[in-house]
Amino acid sequence: MTKQEFVDQVADRAGLSKKDAGGAVDAFLETVEDALKRGSEVSFSGFGKFSVSQRSAREGRNPATGERIQIAASKVPRFTAGAGLKKAVK
Repeated sequence: MTKQEFVDQVADRAGLSKKDAGGAVDAFLETVEDALKRGSEVSFSGFGKFSVSQRSAREGRNPATGERIQIAASKVPRFTAGAGLKKAVK
């Protein structure tokens, strides 16, 4: 599902115009992104939790040459599905 398809479905289900639904979806995404940038978690009971996880530095290999390279530490976004979402998908 693309973002536009998602916006269309939100508009239909919430009885909003596509413009208003697009604004709401954009606001949601920006809010989650800002919270993760600050290091906060965003939790929706029964749906899931967005959080930031640390990846430690590690050694890797260039697949083309086999040369060893150092991969820097980084922060990555994570999503953990809640019980309600897991049950709905099952």
